[in-house]
Amino acid sequence: MTYAESLSELEAILRTMQSDSCDIDRLAAYTRRATELLKACRSRLTATEEELQAILSTLENQSNQ
Repeated sequence: MTYAESLSELEAILRTMQSDSCDIDRLAAYTRRATELLKACRSRLTATEEELQAILSTLENQSNQ
């Protein structure tokens, strides 16, 4: 699942949970899924940040030589 897909699903869950028609019996399942999606998004962001830092570090080292 891509970051955009995860974010889209998370937004849909949030809209559902904020609506007046939110099924209270599914609230725990919504919360569980939202937590999974948040973890996946956070992981993707962290990995991307680390990759960008490595690229920038490589570029900096090359320009210093």
